[in-house]
Amino acid sequence: MVVTNSSTEPILSPETAIAALDAEDNQIRYYAAWWLGKHQIQSACTALCQQLHDVRYRTVQGGYPLRRQVARALGQLKNIQALPALLEALRCEEDEQFREAVIEALGKIGDLTASYPLLQLLQLGKSQPYEALIEALGELRVSEARPLVEPFLQHSSERVQCAAARYLYLITQQPEYLQRIIENLNHENPYLRWAAAFDLGAIGHIQAAEAIVQAKVGNSLKLLNLKRILEIVLESDVSELEKQQATQNIFKAIDQLLMQL
Repeated sequence: MVVTNSSTEPILSPETAIAALDAEDNQIRYYAAWWLGKHQIQSACTALCQQLHDVRYRTVQGGYPLRRQVARALGQLKNIQALPALLEALRCEEDEQFREAVIEALGKIGDLTASYPLLQLLQLGKSQPYEALIEALGELRVSEARPLVEPFLQHSSERVQCAAARYLYLITQQPEYLQRIIENLNHENPYLRWAAAFDLGAIGHIQAAEAIVQAKVGNSLKLLNLKRILEIVLESDVSELEKQQATQNIFKAIDQLLMQL
């Protein structure tokens, strides 16, 4: 798909995409932000950060679609230079979806500078995008959040419960939390099965890979999360023998799934 900006110049390069962030057409601006994130254009970091304050593209409900997409793009860049702008964006209370995208981006960037501001959000007692917030605290390994996260195992939302189990496994490595997520792979709600598969992919445990292969989710989703687990295993500090055994098992499972496509 090729989109043109207000001067009819197609978005085919980082330069034209960055320029399109200031186009008259909001849909083109949104696409430009998506394009820059998808292609991980690091030179766009500053221009994207500036759009976190955009007021031109606002829905009748009061949300900021461009801001949300920009936050997602910055999460894909994983550029530490975006931290100050993202941390400032946490203050936006008008659009919870935007704040959720900002939280997810901070988790993906992975810098501990975000730990305290995210912990403060959890301590506020106000309604928050809890699933994203707890997952980000887990990605950053903020162990201080554990007493605050544990009650969320009983939250009314099963997605939030799953996020809490994911956080607690990452912090404690206790198998009971991993098992709780694995059980959701057989949940009657397909969305919870998908969420559990993504949670297990983020954890990167080899036992999770075996459970994903047997899960009642599509093969494309299985392949995506097996790839994520493989990447985590290869980057881990386990012995070379353990890595070799794990990668062999994962590659075998991937081959079997590819044959079914």
